[in-house]
Amino acid sequence: MTANDPFQRYDETDDARFYVQPRLVNHIDDAAIAATTKLYRTYLPAAGAILDLMSSWVSHLPADVSYSRVAGLGMNETELRSNPRLTEYVVQDLNRVPQLPYAEASFDGGMVTVSVQYLTNPVAVYRDVARVLRPGAPFLTVFSNRMFPTKAVAIWQSLDDPGHQQLVRTYYAQTDLFDRIDVLDCSPGRWSDPLYAVIGYRKA
Repeated sequence: MTANDPFQRYDETDDARFYVQPRLVNHIDDAAIAATTKLYRTYLPAAGAILDLMSSWVSHLPADVSYSRVAGLGMNETELRSNPRLTEYVVQDLNRVPQLPYAEASFDGGMVTVSVQYLTNPVAVYRDVARVLRPGAPFLTVFSNRMFPTKAVAIWQSLDDPGHQQLVRTYYAQTDLFDRIDVLDCSPGRWSDPLYAVIGYRKA
């Protein structure tokens, strides 16, 4: 990476070293978590096969909704193993290998939760996300303003919340594989963490 690379990080050491320690904590507050769960209840199909990208120890899926499959892909095996909603998991660094280990048209929906700011090649990842989604399937990117500053990419750190929303929207648009791309402000308000979502649907 060069000094002018918008996807450079302050800490370019191996991400596996950074994520080796499990972090069994929530990265957004309770009100923002509730808003996230409401989004997933609304947009992810019940009984469907769901991709939980950049997953952790909790998926924020509604507790009263069942899914046929919840496949988690993340960086820490202890966190993934601790997640009760996952039916399966894979440990993979998407910044090293942006191709997903799943067959084409495997999923009815998917999400990435408060982690998109760490992707160094997001368009390649979103292009492969589209490959593994069934036509018409939704993919949600949910984010707030929290981050590990040493691992968040430079362009993310240079933008405000509206800038983040437009940046994430470009990840979908640049693949040319999603349509109906919507940007939502789901912030609970008052003293809660802000919360935003971009939703795109796999083109038929």
